[in-house]
Amino acid sequence: MKKRELFVLGIIVIACGCSKENLWGSEESSTSGVSGSTTVETVIDSEDLIANTTFARTITITFSDSDGASVSGDENGIVSIDGNAVTVNNTSTTEKVQYVLTGSTTNGYLKIYSNNKQALVLDGVSITNPGGAAINNQGKKRCFVVVNGTNTLADGSSYNTPEDEDEKAAFFSEGQLIFSGEGSLTITAKGKSGLTSDDYIHFLGTQTVNVSSSAGHGIRGKDFIMVTDGTISSEVSAAMKKGMSSDSLVVFNGGSTAIKVTGGTAYDSDDQEYKSSAGIKADQLLVMNDGTLTITNSGQGGKGISCDGPAYFQGGTVSVTVTGSNYGSSSGSGRPGGWGGGSSSSSDSSKSAKGIKIDGNIYISGGDIYAYAKNHEAIESKAQIQITGGTVYAQSSDDAINSKGNMAITGGHVCAYSTGNDGIDTNGNCYIEGGVVYAIGCGSPEVAVDANTEGGYKLYVNGGILFAIGGLEGGSVLSQACYSTSWSKNNWYALTADGETYCFKSPSSGGSGLVVSAASKPTVFTGVTPEGGTTEFNGMGVFGGSANGGSQVTISSYSSGSGMGGGTPGGGFGGWGW
Repeated sequence: MKKRELFVLGIIVIACGCSKENLWGSEESSTSGVSGSTTVETVIDSEDLIANTTFARTITITFSDSDGASVSGDENGIVSIDGNAVTVNNTSTTEKVQYVLTGSTTNGYLKIYSNNKQALVLDGVSITNPGGAAINNQGKKRCFVVVNGTNTLADGSSYNTPEDEDEKAAFFSEGQLIFSGEGSLTITAKGKSGLTSDDYIHFLGTQTVNVSSSAGHGIRGKDFIMVTDGTISSEVSAAMKKGMSSDSLVVFNGGSTAIKVTGGTAYDSDDQEYKSSAGIKADQLLVMNDGTLTITNSGQGGKGISCDGPAYFQGGTVSVTVTGSNYGSSSGSGRPGGWGGGSSSSSDSSKSAKGIKIDGNIYISGGDIYAYAKNHEAIESKAQIQITGGTVYAQSSDDAINSKGNMAITGGHVCAYSTGNDGIDTNGNCYIEGGVVYAIGCGSPEVAVDANTEGGYKLYVNGGILFAIGGLEGGSVLSQACYSTSWSKNNWYALTADGETYCFKSPSSGGSGLVVSAASKPTVFTGVTPEGGTTEFNGMGVFGGSANGGSQVTISSYSSGSGMGGGTPGGGFGGWGW
């Protein structure tokens, strides 16, 4: 395991309260040369369950623009009120207090100082603070947020924050925020971020939380963000900002999360570099276990998902759509046909609009992934990719799926569709050993499946079902026999092998030649009509059913030296924007 992954492990063990064995499972190394643990387990800390905390008292705070705020149940006198400016100071007691917030104000706030765990019960409250955060929790212990009824929070365009304090969002907390309940909370920010914890944020209940910010991030948990349940939405419009952001990890265990980003790229004068927007930005680890995650990003140079460490897709449904143009003027390191003038090196201001961009390894073992990037890679790892299960559909005008290192497909269903480059492109070895692979390349010199032969690497076809429009990289090692034929656009094909039928719809354009492969010699029919089965690959694949009609096509033995494929590796990891 890499040193970076060991560092991440320590953070997760502390954050999730689980052992190394439970978290990472057994260490495995693929025979295909993709190293590392193939799965990761995250465990909920029992201390995040509000039922496991007993509160000494309940204090009710009612906001009112006409009468000013009022308080009941405050026997220790820890609440002070000035109009609708409410301050709690629970630093001199050891009591765990539950605060029930009700009423409405257009010029107020709640600020809390506490050394103890606490709970905020949002019970039909509406707070707008023209001068800063609506809720500002300066306590560093767990803060449970119970969402009942309909609630709204909003900040102002400027903040009047004391010099010795942080106040980073319309709802800000120094400590952990753990959400539960069955109601709704809408947070609108125009001065800073929407919802921020300088520790972590955990969504546990069936609550609905809608966050929007025109100035900062949508949701930011410094230590981590975990979605276990609930309906979460985050919308951001400012340049460089993220729908969800963490210095550590982002984990999805369930629920429904929707993120919309419209801001693009800008120069960060503090860090003195250009930064782009992203739906999700995780500095160390991303884990998708279950639930639904939908991301759209239309910002120039923006990303759907960006992670500096590894990413594990183990279940659930992920949909990422990136439609923004690339930012900057450089086309990258020798990428043929690159946009922006054909420069041989990318500038520091260059930011590419990618769907899923992971600096560490990508492990896909389950779930359903849809990734579309209009102008750059749909799925990219700057390390290695291993696919052992799940369903993946990736479409781009650049490489659909790209890895800087090795890539291994040993299971699952994978469709990689490029309208302007390689379908699958690796700068190490590429291993196809199992599963169903549908790859589409745009045409010479780009291919359906590419490995970096110029760097001494190869494509290995050792198993699985392969349907490749545009051919394979020259010099490939084909341990499982491959066959070639011609193809026609917008047509349904059926590949049958070992009693199973796989239907593929051809695209409207692509490279010359079709290569197919299976454990035994397949039969291929054209002009068929799929019947029954499961539709996958954005409607381009139907599996588990049958095929009616059509006519059988002649296939002939194919070798990687037969003239189909080869050429340059399509830019590989030296592509635009690195």
